[in-house]
Amino acid sequence: MVSCKILVTDPAGLHLRSAGEFVDEMNRFASSVTILFKDQKIDGKSLLNIMMGCIKCGAEIEVECSGEDEAEALAAAIRIIGNELT
Repeated sequence: MVSCKILVTDPAGLHLRSAGEFVDEMNRFASSVTILFKDQKIDGKSLLNIMMGCIKCGAEIEVECSGEDEAEALAAAIRIIGNELT
């Protein structure tokens, strides 16, 4: 498993279009993808679950990827969502 904290930089947060792009990209990978936000564990391959998370601009989330292509999935998540936090 690999994970990374990411700052959401889109002014609209993870809205329908950006969440849809994220889900489409994550579904290309075999690895499972989970978004940790506040006290929620959100399935990163489910548009409905991401939308229900109400993730706004400036939110700090953690993305966890687990599986055979986990590093590639995490790199794609960082590219789509925002800036990696150290």
